[in-house]
Amino acid sequence: MDIGELLSYKPAPTPKRTDGGDRDDDEEEVEIERHRKQRRTHSSSSVSSRDREREQKAKLERMKQEIEQMAAAAKKAEEEEREKVQQIVDSVENTESEVLDEAAMKRMILNFEKKALKNQEMRIKFPEMPEKFMESEFELNDCIAELHALATVPDLYPLMVELNAIPSLLELLSHENTDIAVAVVDLLQELSDVDILHESKEGADALMEALISQQICPLLVQNLERLDDSVKEESDGIHNTLAVFENITELRPEVCPDLAKQGLMQWLMRRLRVKAPFDNNKLYASEILSILLQNTPENRQMIGDMDGIDVILQQLAFYKRHDPSSSEEHEMMENLFNCLCSALMYAPNRERFLRGEGLQLMNLMLREKKLSRNGSLKVLDHAMSGPDGKENCNKFVDILGLRTIFPLFMKTPKKNRKRILTTEEHEEHVVSIIASMLRNCRGPQRQRLLNKFTENDHEKVDRLMELHFKYLEKVEQVDQQIEDERRDLGEGEDSDEEDANYLQRLDGGLFTLQLVDYILLEACTGGAASVKQRVTQILNLRGKSVKTIRHVMREYAGNLGDAGDKEWRDMEQQHILQLVDKF
Repeated sequence: MDIGELLSYKPAPTPKRTDGGDRDDDEEEVEIERHRKQRRTHSSSSVSSRDREREQKAKLERMKQEIEQMAAAAKKAEEEEREKVQQIVDSVENTESEVLDEAAMKRMILNFEKKALKNQEMRIKFPEMPEKFMESEFELNDCIAELHALATVPDLYPLMVELNAIPSLLELLSHENTDIAVAVVDLLQELSDVDILHESKEGADALMEALISQQICPLLVQNLERLDDSVKEESDGIHNTLAVFENITELRPEVCPDLAKQGLMQWLMRRLRVKAPFDNNKLYASEILSILLQNTPENRQMIGDMDGIDVILQQLAFYKRHDPSSSEEHEMMENLFNCLCSALMYAPNRERFLRGEGLQLMNLMLREKKLSRNGSLKVLDHAMSGPDGKENCNKFVDILGLRTIFPLFMKTPKKNRKRILTTEEHEEHVVSIIASMLRNCRGPQRQRLLNKFTENDHEKVDRLMELHFKYLEKVEQVDQQIEDERRDLGEGEDSDEEDANYLQRLDGGLFTLQLVDYILLEACTGGAASVKQRVTQILNLRGKSVKTIRHVMREYAGNLGDAGDKEWRDMEQQHILQLVDKF
């Protein structure tokens, strides 16, 4: 190529970058930026992960430390508790070693006498300056606490009595400081504990004789009057006082009349009447009242004279539509029912029960189907039995009680965990009430009662026969058992054994069988002729004879017991034998 061509040569123009190339560069930059962000994110996530691991390790470490601290605290508490128990054991052992001899007891009682005398002197010397006599009071209280060791050696109680410790202790029941009086009551409760006294008859006799001769009962009642139930320490004192009364009545039941006369009965009635939430002291008061009335006719008369029947009815009225809220309250309710049953064994109290509308209350309780139904059945049985129950029987018919009692006769309530009466006890009370009405009702009331046995195709006669066969079978089983025992012994039956066997048969079902058969005789001889026909028909179907019923009733007539006076028993015996002859 020559020079001219070279000069005229122009290179081809360089092609311009297209828009697509621009986009490739942009995408590349975006991709690079995305990778950069991912690296930053990965880096930050790695950092946060490490932080979380560190936090978790720290948390685990803290939990470990807390667990170790709790374990150490528990171990320390266990060691402290073990040390306390060991101290108590050592203290008891040391105390026992001290009081197991007469010399130690004499030292303790002498020390107590000194502290009591010192406190008395300081109180007389500085009556308006408590700071002067308070130290001696603390010392006296501590000394009384030490005397609890005496309860571990009932064999030495005669020595304690000989050293005149009892009058000194009882004197402190009237101490100006109720804390001292409460401390003495606590000591007396432990000293008179029945389980401890059973270990030594001599010790028990000596202690009881000393306590009663030194008028412990009126002193305790006097102290009760000033104790406040709202203060816990004094409330505990009331409870321990009632425990002392219980211990005394268990070991010396003959003092029950004196206890009532010396103010205990009045205090118990006031305590029951207090409108306050249920507590253990109210339960204990009902229990002590039940003990006082159980076997003491004088106390039954006293509670009637002081309008106690009305008080008990007022307390029971709450349970007409409410069940007790606890087992303790239920126990108190049962105690009150028992008190009422005992009180009704004194004839004039039945009239007070009638005037106080006790029949209406018991009838409503039966209808309400609450837990009080069981107790009301027992009370009605006591109120209507015997010759003194005549007015109550007629009144019960007037207040439509037949509509209440016969459904219970036809069907015994199903057993449940709250029911107190067994099936047999329930049936015994119901048939006893019906038998009492047949025995005591006259005129229109008696006729209304007899008409019940023809209702609904004689269904009540069918039920009577069902009960007759049930309890006849029970009695036959008891008779066979008695016969087997007699045969094994190979001895004849003396009068004492005969009485014991009769009581065994009564408990085994004979008493209820006698009542059922008495109702059958009354219904057959006094009611419609169809009643007797129905009884005969059922006996024939079962292959039985009326001779069995006659035999049961003749035995019943010969063993009427002590109910009523002799004139009434003779009349009742004659009446039963006439029923047998007519049957």
